[in-house]
Amino acid sequence: MSLALTQTWYMTQRQLRVFARQPAYAVITLIQPVVWLFLFGSLFRKVVELGGFGTTSYLDYLVPGVVVMSALGSNMWAGMGTLEEIQRGTLDRFLSTPVSRAALMNGNVVNNGLVTAFQSVVIVLLGLLGGAHYPGGVGGIAILVAAAVLLGTVFGALSNALGMLVRERESIIGINTFLLLPLTFLSSAFMAPSQMPGWMRHIADFNPLDWAMVAGRSAMSEHPDWGDVLGRGGALLALAIAAVWLSIRTFRSYQRSV
Repeated sequence: MSLALTQTWYMTQRQLRVFARQPAYAVITLIQPVVWLFLFGSLFRKVVELGGFGTTSYLDYLVPGVVVMSALGSNMWAGMGTLEEIQRGTLDRFLSTPVSRAALMNGNVVNNGLVTAFQSVVIVLLGLLGGAHYPGGVGGIAILVAAAVLLGTVFGALSNALGMLVRERESIIGINTFLLLPLTFLSSAFMAPSQMPGWMRHIADFNPLDWAMVAGRSAMSEHPDWGDVLGRGGALLALAIAAVWLSIRTFRSYQRSV
């Protein structure tokens, strides 16, 4: 186990170096969250007057949603990196080494989790500069970041599995494009659940994206509902473990095919 963890960290460092060498990428990934926060937030700032948001500031409500959406958007494309390594032959060359097969996949997942945590903290700070308030303090922010990382782990691992199964960029792009908007709008990202149609609320109850938002928002509120935090957080953790397991199983299936 200790050897697998060491090798996972080695594979993670390999990908973190790539991220560090491309600082422009980190800036580009924050452009869309800034648009959501300040353009969309300003456009719909009076929507809180409808009630049910738990705050008088729409920005306060929007920040957790943007954090979680960013985690989803960035991790859904993890399979593209896996596919690129397959096509370049890098992954096949690693198969000739004694490195743990789980480490080959989990290094990518851990790297995405660290990048997601960094992006989430930056978005929270941008919201703070824009006038958002976080009554839950540092602890609430930490729970929001953890929820975003768990959600990113779910979709990052699934994206890796998808990349090894379809092995076509067009297929990954098509599936991600198909899923991104429905997952976003069938959640409480922009609108309070009480203001959503009943059928949308029922679907949101089964949407992992909404689980992360509910857990993060509740933890950052003045009076957290720890039942919501632990319930949604526990569900995300279980789903993340299942997704990582599936990713590893898919990789072993790929290994047998080469």
